[in-house]
Amino acid sequence: MTIDEIKNHFDEDVTISGFVDEIRNLKWVQFVVVRDQTGRVQITIEKSEEANKELVEIIDNLTVESTIKVTGKVMDAPKVKMGGVEIIPSNIEVTSRNIGELPFNYKDISTVNLDTRLDYRYIDLRSDKNILMFQIQSNLVRYMREYLYNNGFTEIHTPKLLGAASESGSEVFEVKYFDRSAYLAQSPQFYKQMALASGMGRVFEVAPCFRAENSNTSRHATEFTSFDVEFAYINDFNDVMDLEAEMLSYAFEKVSDKFADKIKEVFGSEIIVPKMPFPKMRLADVYKELEERYDYKVTKEDMNDLTTEAERLCYKLAKDKFDSEFLFVIDFPAEKRAFYHMRDENGVLQGYDLIWRGVEITTGAQREHRYENIVNAAKEKGLGEDVKFYLDFFKHGCPPHGGFAIGVDRLTMLLLNIPSLKETEFLFRGPNRLAP
Repeated sequence: MTIDEIKNHFDEDVTISGFVDEIRNLKWVQFVVVRDQTGRVQITIEKSEEANKELVEIIDNLTVESTIKVTGKVMDAPKVKMGGVEIIPSNIEVTSRNIGELPFNYKDISTVNLDTRLDYRYIDLRSDKNILMFQIQSNLVRYMREYLYNNGFTEIHTPKLLGAASESGSEVFEVKYFDRSAYLAQSPQFYKQMALASGMGRVFEVAPCFRAENSNTSRHATEFTSFDVEFAYINDFNDVMDLEAEMLSYAFEKVSDKFADKIKEVFGSEIIVPKMPFPKMRLADVYKELEERYDYKVTKEDMNDLTTEAERLCYKLAKDKFDSEFLFVIDFPAEKRAFYHMRDENGVLQGYDLIWRGVEITTGAQREHRYENIVNAAKEKGLGEDVKFYLDFFKHGCPPHGGFAIGVDRLTMLLLNIPSLKETEFLFRGPNRLAP
């Protein structure tokens, strides 16, 4: 039984297990606070009672952060701050013992270096804040999944070991694969599209992706969790933007209903459920307004993509101009994007970036599905045999389609106002970290 369930079992015997959070060994009574992932409960032992002699001895030799299994009666205790209940134990079993001093106090990390916390992540993750963070992240993914399931999507699982670089770029991890080389997947992009060429219609995947980027920033990692979506029979990339906006609005509303008060209390962040539709602007218009409103100027070359500072200012622009936290930016130069992104008859990219709270959280697009066009686009990028297996997907008919990907760790970072995704990944992987 979990601790949050015991309030429904007054005057009944229950068994709970958890970590020893606190021990107060007084002259006449012992108090032990036990915690699990759902909360805390006080265990009360009267020393004067002969029947408790063995229990008293156990607590006398117990250490904080050990784990115990407690059987006892749930009692009404209005003065106890932890839910107004306590357990009077009949049996305590020490299931594991903390045998040393913790490397740091995870309940007060104000003076603890982040690298130290990551070195001892199994201790760092014991904090209420971190446990809550992953509960929120889990539910965020759950509700995005739920939206897709409700709209006819199938969840797939694609390989992470590939015979060719998934984006055919340089930022890939090469691994030895028996007598030849293989590569860790940068994304499931090619296989999402293969699923649509196979007639699956609407697919998604939540899985790790790998990028050999030597980036030491607060929002990059060499391994991260990506929420990838792809679907067929679209009219244009506006359909892709609309579906992503609807999915995020649905998930944010559900997370807000469940966690809004806790998020504000613990993280000092507020979930603002976005209104539909999300605003969108052409890239050139974004830079024009950034200059007019905030005197932000860039070189002509930099105007071909969003700079980090431009992304940051897009948050202010979206709020000032549209009263929105979100902004779709469209009309990027085709040469800045992957060869499989569709272009219109004028060569304009049929794709977008989604900016939220000053950070790009998505690149999405309509894909090129016509065999001759995608072969030519690959040749323009200097790609050949490496992507032949992918180009073959389109030889025998493939419906118009598009999709997007969202980094789960980055989304969590922004949602909860956390400084770095090093903290929102269960175990961070970066250029200088491959353990624990």
